[in-house]
Amino acid sequence: MPSSRLMPLLEAFERLGDVWGDAEESAELSRIELLNAHRAVSQVQRCLDGLHAELAATIAHESRSELGPDGFAKQHGYRSAAAMIAAHTGGSAGDAKRLIAVGQAAAPRTNLLGEVLPARYPALASALAAGEISVAAAALIVSLLERIRLKVGSARVEEAERLLVGRAAGMSLADVGKLVARAEAWLDPDGVAPREREARDRRSLTMFERDGSLHLVLQTDIASGAPIKAAIRAYVAASFQSRITATDPDAPDADRRSVAMIQADALTAICEHAIACDNGGMPASGATVVVRVNLDQLMSGEGSATIDGSDQPVSVSTCRRMAAGGGIIPVVLGSAGEILDWGREKRLFTRAQRLALVERDGGCAMCGLPPQMTKAHHIRWWQRDTGPTDLNNGVLLCESCHHRIHDNGWDIRIEGIGAAARVWLIPPRSIDLARTPRLGGRARYDIAA
Repeated sequence: MPSSRLMPLLEAFERLGDVWGDAEESAELSRIELLNAHRAVSQVQRCLDGLHAELAATIAHESRSELGPDGFAKQHGYRSAAAMIAAHTGGSAGDAKRLIAVGQAAAPRTNLLGEVLPARYPALASALAAGEISVAAAALIVSLLERIRLKVGSARVEEAERLLVGRAAGMSLADVGKLVARAEAWLDPDGVAPREREARDRRSLTMFERDGSLHLVLQTDIASGAPIKAAIRAYVAASFQSRITATDPDAPDADRRSVAMIQADALTAICEHAIACDNGGMPASGATVVVRVNLDQLMSGEGSATIDGSDQPVSVSTCRRMAAGGGIIPVVLGSAGEILDWGREKRLFTRAQRLALVERDGGCAMCGLPPQMTKAHHIRWWQRDTGPTDLNNGVLLCESCHHRIHDNGWDIRIEGIGAAARVWLIPPRSIDLARTPRLGGRARYDIAA
């Protein structure tokens, strides 16, 4: 009888075998079989990684420095457990150290009397064993919990662990990174300002020429970088919009630049415009930076604010400073999440609605692209369904996700009122027979929601 620790892995392999059936290669699978096989392989991989992290932690324990030459790794000719693991996996020492750190966080402990204690992070340990989250996602969560452990106390750490592990299941690593950034500001609001100062103290721009090219390397704090991102993204959005309206998109001279190329061209155009200073109708002239903050935090000066299009929170003091500058729209929210003030920028009603949708959705409600690359769409169509133009019938979608929604049979449901509402994306039966709703929009990353 297999060990209970191996059962999730064996069950995942069994599901993969059932899905794969008699096919000799993946090309023989139908699309639904291909999707199910992909899910099963992903489950197997996560279970294997969780088991590997457990083994890595045990190898590290058997190789601890106090054992000297009798340590497991040194007996096998390696200077450390990480070096031994990296040699066997063919990976890097950094990957091996991550495996060890996650395994140690999820492993049972013993006290001075030799009594067995639960894992330091039991919810994370259960999710890893069941193959619900990846080791990479677990590493991000563990790193955060370790950073804030002494600042917030064990009760808050336990609450954060449960929330983060629950939300991280089914997310990409990039999305888990966004979730962790929001969680850190929620758990340690007093730590936002010091991190900002550190980032600002490290700001730099280096320029050098090599192989006929100019190389730029920019590092700056989130607030200082927000106008740069907004201007470049506006230029990119305008470039893609011109492609859509092009009379002959297949012409030999049609715009086929990559996003990276367009961003480079945007920086050049912005600097040329700054030198000429003729306000010649730059696409970036419509770029705006939205900074949002809760009223209570704005009044007290404690907590954090967020900048449109950025994953990292900023301090309330930075929010106040930015709101005093030109081209910045401050959004002040009440306790229920309703918009109390949109700042002093003059705007039409439709613009205010879009800003409210940006506040609720944070960008494309489905894939998370920034607001500058989205459009506001009616959920119930304006003409076909006589749908109203109001917040509860609107959603921000990029062009690709807009087509995906309509072409593949996805449904969208809005729960709540106004900008504090939640967007739920309901997949078609071809993707999920149960049609389980998936949280979309900004709430997907809001740990305090």
